[in-house]
Amino acid sequence: MESIAEYLEIDSAERAITTLPMNYTFGLSIIHSHLHRGASIIVTEKTVVQREFWQQLKTHRATSLSGVPYTYEMLNRLRFLRMDLPALRTLTQAGGRLPEDLHEKFATHAANTSRRFFVMYGQTEATSRMSYLPHQRSLEKLGSIGVAIPGGQFTLVDANGDDVTKPDQPGELVYEGPNVTLGYAEEGSDLTLGDTLHGRLLTGDIATLDDDGFLSIVGRKKRFVKLFGSRVNLDETEQLLAARFNGAELACGGEDDNLRVYVTDPSLEADILSFLSETTHLHRSALSVVPVDQIPRTEAGKTIYGDLSKHAITATDEP
Repeated sequence: MESIAEYLEIDSAERAITTLPMNYTFGLSIIHSHLHRGASIIVTEKTVVQREFWQQLKTHRATSLSGVPYTYEMLNRLRFLRMDLPALRTLTQAGGRLPEDLHEKFATHAANTSRRFFVMYGQTEATSRMSYLPHQRSLEKLGSIGVAIPGGQFTLVDANGDDVTKPDQPGELVYEGPNVTLGYAEEGSDLTLGDTLHGRLLTGDIATLDDDGFLSIVGRKKRFVKLFGSRVNLDETEQLLAARFNGAELACGGEDDNLRVYVTDPSLEADILSFLSETTHLHRSALSVVPVDQIPRTEAGKTIYGDLSKHAITATDEP
């Protein structure tokens, strides 16, 4: 908590308003990092799309506002950049990659209004925040996740586990720091294992390092996407759908804030969307179904995920 409070320069005069649930690591981290420095928390059950939220923010003179990429998409639609909020001085974003156009828009707004805009990167296994992009360089380093938080360290490793030291060369992002979890427990006896990760976390994200030492995420080693700040395993989702729609030819892909189900039977679209929405409690705006002429596979029968979009059936392709 001290590392986060340090780079955000949180003091007792700060007043953060809750925009994320407490059971979400980023939301809980916001609360802890402010209470750690004796700051105040404005607790509300309202969301940014409700008038009451903005009334509370103004009445209690919130000094900081945090959110995931979806939050910033909503703020953009709500014309947040035109709002008169004189007490607000800090905007922070984590929970997934922010589209570069929104990054630029909010960084420009912050620079023009004497505010600070921090883009951050983290994972639950490292208590939500591992890096931050200093607000002074937010416009200069569009799309970057910045540098390690105080007390943390990043390295990049190639497929052989060797360090990647050349600029702009991709490698798996590895984080080391005291905020890394002890490990994973899948059954009661695992609780006696102690510290199995030893402060070192393989993030599963592929990143590059520029000449100034700033990191950018360029892909994922593991098949995950982040939807509204929550990490969703594409392989598990695919297995869930296969069990429900037995015999259907389908595969899952996508990127942050967009999970796509590729299916050879277009008539399943409505059922797939309803099933996923009800089962995962994810909003339908993050889900889509793409009809394909086939699911591309290797000779061994493994799905070629990189070729799925090549087989999409457009309206002009349909008979």
